[in-house]
Amino acid sequence: MTNAQATDTYPGELADVPGWFPPLDQMLFTWFLERQQKQGMRGDLLELGVYMGKSAILLGHHLQDGEKFTVCDLFEGDAPDGANQAEATKSYASLTQQAFERNYLSFHDTLPTVIAAPSSVVSEKVAPGTCRFVHVDASHLYEHVYGDIGAAHDILMPEGIVVLDDFRSEHTPGVSVAAWEAVLNRGLRPVCLSTQKLYGTWGDPEPLQEELLDMLRQRTDVGLSVQEAAGHRLVRARSRGMKPPPFPPSRHYVAPVPASPPAAPVAESRAARPARPAPSRARRLAKDLLPPVVTRAVRRARAQRS
Repeated sequence: MTNAQATDTYPGELADVPGWFPPLDQMLFTWFLERQQKQGMRGDLLELGVYMGKSAILLGHHLQDGEKFTVCDLFEGDAPDGANQAEATKSYASLTQQAFERNYLSFHDTLPTVIAAPSSVVSEKVAPGTCRFVHVDASHLYEHVYGDIGAAHDILMPEGIVVLDDFRSEHTPGVSVAAWEAVLNRGLRPVCLSTQKLYGTWGDPEPLQEELLDMLRQRTDVGLSVQEAAGHRLVRARSRGMKPPPFPPSRHYVAPVPASPPAAPVAESRAARPARPAPSRARRLAKDLLPPVVTRAVRRARAQRS
């Protein structure tokens, strides 16, 4: 992961917001959230770690009437320990609450509930059993991710979805250990794995997986495989040139000016060509006097020179 640089410009489209949110995960977020809505599931949304707001903006688009959306991030605040402070300084030095709010309000009329604090406080701010979707993308250190997964378990509704970011990136081994430990020892059931995120539930994953597999098999831009490990069915999806799903532009969007069509070539009429000068009297006379053999030789010599 490289450091995306914040800008002071207002985003016109979701793609303009800095951050790491691949088209495959944008599609999966959209599918899970829309499925919950179709199933009549109602509950709040929670995101731990927002960076510049890219995934939060998408989550906020799926908020239903009466639901609450909460985000939690350190922003410019102090980390709870030295290791977490070093991580924040290295990867998120450009993150400010002002930048997040500017980006979010470019797409939405109101902000979510913002908790500017370590993710460890979220259990005190969000009631147990109230959320249908939780995205965990805060610290990558094992101790913090372990606590975030425990908080997600308590905050989620029985059939809710938790998404763990960076669960298999080479630079985040703490997330990998905490994620698979949750699967093996803490009752988390994987629903699917993308290149970047693990989607899971503490409910029954079977109905979700069957519907998800039906959808993925109909797409030509997804590579799909299914494996078994430690008693879990692991659905793996990867992008094959996938484009992001449609998303409404921001209030600052400016449509690109269409390029002017190339000018049609102008056909030159015979009348527009300049007239050849008439041969002089001397040339006419020489042509009449020269024998045909000489005339042909002169023509050949001229052709060779040209």
